[in-house]
Amino acid sequence: MDTRQLEYFVAIVDHNGFSKAAARMHVAQPSLSQAIQRLERELGTALFHRVGRRVQLTAAGRAMVEPARQVLRGLDTTRASVESIKGMLSGRVDIAVMPSQAVEPLTTIVTRFAERFPGVTVNVAAVFTPPEAIEKVREGACELALVGSGEPLRPVGVQEHPVEMQKFILVAPPDHPFGDATRAHWSDLAGHRVITYPAGSRGRHLVDRIRAEGVDLHIAVEAGHREAILPLVLNGAGVAVLTESWTRTARSGGAQVLDLDPPTWIRISLLNRDAPLTPAAGAFREIALSSAHNTHR
Repeated sequence: MDTRQLEYFVAIVDHNGFSKAAARMHVAQPSLSQAIQRLERELGTALFHRVGRRVQLTAAGRAMVEPARQVLRGLDTTRASVESIKGMLSGRVDIAVMPSQAVEPLTTIVTRFAERFPGVTVNVAAVFTPPEAIEKVREGACELALVGSGEPLRPVGVQEHPVEMQKFILVAPPDHPFGDATRAHWSDLAGHRVITYPAGSRGRHLVDRIRAEGVDLHIAVEAGHREAILPLVLNGAGVAVLTESWTRTARSGGAQVLDLDPPTWIRISLLNRDAPLTPAAGAFREIALSSAHNTHR
């Protein structure tokens, strides 16, 4: 078993097939297929079920995914450590980020990181729930994750670092009759149409809490494409409950932004695997935590 075989194996898993993996790895597909066949012979078991052009992991293949990722991540750490000693911090940081946290605090963190380490690429993967982010970090698909949650997560095998607390805000269309108000009580939302996330998110949880209090708040749109929420609000389709990370963008588009009463907060955390980080990921974590507001309420 060698490094290249493991890289090919993980690429096939990540890109759902031999053809896409070969293109991603810049190698001819026959060469990739032969390398996997040699690996399977060495292991004495098949790693993939081949169904036409599609592949599925066997039980042995599924068992190999996480160890393979950890081996490759460990090699990356070793290479990057040597480069950092030579004064050439380079490479890339793989971080999984939930949608609202990709607006802030990620934007600020990446900007500060890029100023100090312009030679490092930050690769941002989208995740939509804390469990999804935890799994990516735990299996080694990403070294770091930036997530929002209601309570501390305390994930097994993953370190959690508080970054900041963000409150939820109400975003309304430019011509909405809230006027010059800066605050809206939950009861003020009665009779309004709301654009919200699908069930399972913290923003949707808050919308459901408001409705459970007897407020006649009609769900007009469940936006699986979360980037569509603010444009829908600006076009007058309804109001939205978002985290305050959206404040600047919402106001720049002309939307009204109001505090909610009573206030509700979301906890932003940085996650990393419970193992040595590459120097680039370690530097990213240091900058993220040094720029944390730590306004925990």
